[in-house]
Amino acid sequence: MTIENLPSDIRHWIGGELVDSADERTFDVSDPVSNSVYAQAARGSAADVERAVTAARTAFPAWSGISNRERANVLHRIADAVEASHERLAAFETYDTGLPITQAKGQARRAAENFRYFADVIVALGEEAFRQGEDQFSYVVRVPVGVAGLITPWNTPFMLESWKLAPALASGCTLVLKPAEWTPLSASLWPEIFAEAGLPAGVVNIVHGIGEEAGQALVDHPDVPLISFTGSTDTGRHIIRSSAEHLKTTSMELGGKSPAIVFADADLDAALDSVVFGVFSLNGERCTAGSRVLVERSVYEEFTRRLGERAANVRVGEPSDPATEVGALVHTEHYERVLNYVEIGKKEARLVAGGTRPDHLSEGNYLQPTVFADVERDARIFQEEIFGPVVAVAPFDTEEEAIELANATQFGLAAYIWTSNLKRGHRIAHAVESGMLWINSHNVRDLRTPFGGVKASGVGREGGAHSIDFYTESKIVHVALGDVHTPRFGATS
Repeated sequence: MTIENLPSDIRHWIGGELVDSADERTFDVSDPVSNSVYAQAARGSAADVERAVTAARTAFPAWSGISNRERANVLHRIADAVEASHERLAAFETYDTGLPITQAKGQARRAAENFRYFADVIVALGEEAFRQGEDQFSYVVRVPVGVAGLITPWNTPFMLESWKLAPALASGCTLVLKPAEWTPLSASLWPEIFAEAGLPAGVVNIVHGIGEEAGQALVDHPDVPLISFTGSTDTGRHIIRSSAEHLKTTSMELGGKSPAIVFADADLDAALDSVVFGVFSLNGERCTAGSRVLVERSVYEEFTRRLGERAANVRVGEPSDPATEVGALVHTEHYERVLNYVEIGKKEARLVAGGTRPDHLSEGNYLQPTVFADVERDARIFQEEIFGPVVAVAPFDTEEEAIELANATQFGLAAYIWTSNLKRGHRIAHAVESGMLWINSHNVRDLRTPFGGVKASGVGREGGAHSIDFYTESKIVHVALGDVHTPRFGATS
């Protein structure tokens, strides 16, 4: 795949300027189709994070001091700039991540919508007031927290960066963004977009680098009171432990092993479409993937057979081909990890489809969508997040067993329930330990709703007003309206 204007160097963006690392170190960036190095990215250290935090702190008074409407206008201009360059954004995303181009285009459009949405939220958001009879009046004001630290993942990186950038900027925070080291390419477009939108220098700063170096320095910095992280559960646990030193506010969107529960009375065609799309779209590299499919026993064999047939027919190919439905997995390290789980699965369960490289793709990080059936609850492929185009299928006999199996992992991010009995659907939705649930629906989200998980799938909620709550502090002001009658301790008369 050839791509126009592909950079050979990816630099930090600090204080409105593109800069090299203080120690001039870089790291290799490769594409997942040829696995060849195409660029050198600046390798950030604590010194670079210090520069970025200083720039953000300098920019904070002016950015937080303007009105919500003025900030909203800037966010709308950012959305305009994203939309104007969506073809280039999608091409960069596809090249860097291996996502199919049609799905990358959707992510670019969603990124623009994130900025428009939070621009509208911050203008419309009201504040609270309380009256205590005729004697006292109290009101709440929101104030931005300060410098926010944003650490983003390698799956759909540009869209997920926008998901954090937009509410942080709308709230009046300045920030330091640390993109994932495997996929820094689309993040290199933010400086041009922000400059076109007229975002003041220093409001957003981008430090590339390795998580254990640049990411750790951002988490450890005493002048960054807030960390928003999307990534693995193990890394999230580490960030929370590190953040305790400075009592930082954290939002953690972590791993998932989400169940799709299919009852015999469901619309099986619609459920099958949803299951196939939910676990194989975005190359299976999505936190909300329904990677455990629990099927009522009376339709289990039929549904599993049809799922295997559909998986075998999924079009795996060059990410830039509009016909491709599953592209290349993001990185050789991750590819080997997924292949290892496939080998584990072959020992734990019955392989129904996939499990190998497609015959027509001799190079690149490609895997035919893979279906395992008769998976036991203690199997690793049932319990552990694979984060690839691999699904585990298991039967159940009763509603109670379906709930017990759905809850039988450490994770609790999403769940999908398919039944024509809506009373049962609601019962199960309330009983399943998950932050987000869909009944007779695939993963369609309203930006106003809370996003997040329970158990090992995360801490906190973002989305809509919940995001504004995260990036601001609520300050209560009490005002006496009449004479103050305070008990006169120590008075002699």
